[in-house]
Amino acid sequence: MKMWKYSLIILITLIVGFSCTKENPTIPIYSQKIEVNGDSIYTQISDFQFIDQDSQYITKETLNGKIYITDFFFTSCPTICPRMKSQMKRLYDKFYDNSNIIFISHSIDPNYDTVPVLKEFSDKLEIQSSKWHLVTGDRKEIYDIAKEYMVSAAEDPKAPGGFIHSGAFILMDKKGRIRGYYDGTDELKVNKLIEDIGILLLENEN
Repeated sequence: MKMWKYSLIILITLIVGFSCTKENPTIPIYSQKIEVNGDSIYTQISDFQFIDQDSQYITKETLNGKIYITDFFFTSCPTICPRMKSQMKRLYDKFYDNSNIIFISHSIDPNYDTVPVLKEFSDKLEIQSSKWHLVTGDRKEIYDIAKEYMVSAAEDPKAPGGFIHSGAFILMDKKGRIRGYYDGTDELKVNKLIEDIGILLLENEN
């Protein structure tokens, strides 16, 4: 085969492949798949009840039908939390006007992060609780739900601030399934999260 014909075939293949990817983008599902009565279904986060910076009770129902991004932090964190909150604020600003998207950040230090502390923290961030819930509650319940999201959250006297936790932003779809993990301290990884949120928005329109 002549070289120009070979090159043409490669070019056509790349164009077709690129077009399919652009027209039908997709991202994986990370939630565990289980069998129930012979049907395969994806697990969801258990029911919960926390309280946010405006003393509103936040439950699983609050997030139903929403694409949401969640993480774990504490307000006195001396290490990664400030970078995480800066990046989450960037997401909040970008998607503020989109009613399909909501944010929830769980404090892993509920003894210190009371409602007034979270309120002061949210005021500094200049965020609205209707869009971004900073929640506190029973410590065991918060740590248990972190396990369901498959991330770490625990007390550790040897760690800076006395706690260890994942720096991940977790992307959840409208069906309550985990669709991605992103380093919340890395602007480039958060850029990828922005792209994937766009894919989910298209996915839920189809």
